[in-house]
Amino acid sequence: MTNTVELDRVTKTFPGGITAVDDLSLAVREGEFVTLLGPSGCGKTTTLRMIAGFEEPDRGRVYLDGEDVTDLPPYRRKVNTVFQDYALFPHMSVAQNVGYGLRVAGTPREEIVKRVDEALRLVDLLDKKNVRPSALSGGQKQRVGLARALIRNPKVLLLDEPLSALDVKLRDAMQVELKHLHQKLGITFLLVTHDQKEALILSDRVVVMESGRIVQAGTPAELYDRPATPYVANFIGVSNFIRARVKRVAPNEVEADANGVGILVRTSGAGATAGDEVLLSVRPEKAQLLVNGAAPAGANRIPGRIVDHLFQGNLVRLGVDIGQKQPFLVDIQLNLGLGDSSLPRPGTTVTLAVHPSAISLFPDRGGR
Repeated sequence: MTNTVELDRVTKTFPGGITAVDDLSLAVREGEFVTLLGPSGCGKTTTLRMIAGFEEPDRGRVYLDGEDVTDLPPYRRKVNTVFQDYALFPHMSVAQNVGYGLRVAGTPREEIVKRVDEALRLVDLLDKKNVRPSALSGGQKQRVGLARALIRNPKVLLLDEPLSALDVKLRDAMQVELKHLHQKLGITFLLVTHDQKEALILSDRVVVMESGRIVQAGTPAELYDRPATPYVANFIGVSNFIRARVKRVAPNEVEADANGVGILVRTSGAGATAGDEVLLSVRPEKAQLLVNGAAPAGANRIPGRIVDHLFQGNLVRLGVDIGQKQPFLVDIQLNLGLGDSSLPRPGTTVTLAVHPSAISLFPDRGGR
């Protein structure tokens, strides 16, 4: 499969010496849905803008379909962008907004009408073609923006936080629509977002960025289950971190001590040696809560006391004091409408059971 987008060691520095993107290389395959994920200021939007042609890299090259487009203006690139703020013309109808780019390009009127109808049918807005944007909901405006971007048949659709202005329920619905649209069209989608849930739902591959660089790239499952750094573990979903010291290293396992509690980790060790300070990372749903009863075979047993009980609808999140700086979070799924009345309350002494393979191990850089 060929690469639709390639960035070769691109760097962008803004006035004042602020390096937004730092020696970044990335390849996006044809038909892939890739998300650039990270907090504000990590360089993801600047990266997108360099692909679109709205920013020029200080160093490095940008390729689209194997062609070096680094010095080409935006209108000569086979990409279109959907913006966060919709960028619709308020005095034009929906149809006029969608067909604007074709009119500027001198496309015959009959073809414009045909392609506008096709684009609006694709986003289920054909019945709104003659109304103005002020009569549309936020989700409908975003679909108009999608239709306008798609009407010129781009090789790559660039999405700059397109759903961030929508309320939660509408955003969830639009995520499903966007995923279906990608499956239907089969073209390359490149999304920028700070919303990790959105990235996990939509993407074939997620690229996590920090300080203008790529920290880790992989499928949503790879990033969630095997984060490369504490930063990724903390940014993708929720993670508990336990500070510990390595006691013993053996092939494919490490034994660590956390305030007198021995914890076994199934891992290659990542270069750990006895005496090293490490961070152990565990997802809240990977720990089992024991009040009375034996731990599953081979599981670590970590004693603690419940300090928080947070009802979240379909689950309860318990905070357990295990002698670390922050309570250890445990998610208990509520099934069959039984509610949470049977769960232990704050003050209860409990034991956490965590399987060694459910723990990630990182060097402790002292940043947490």
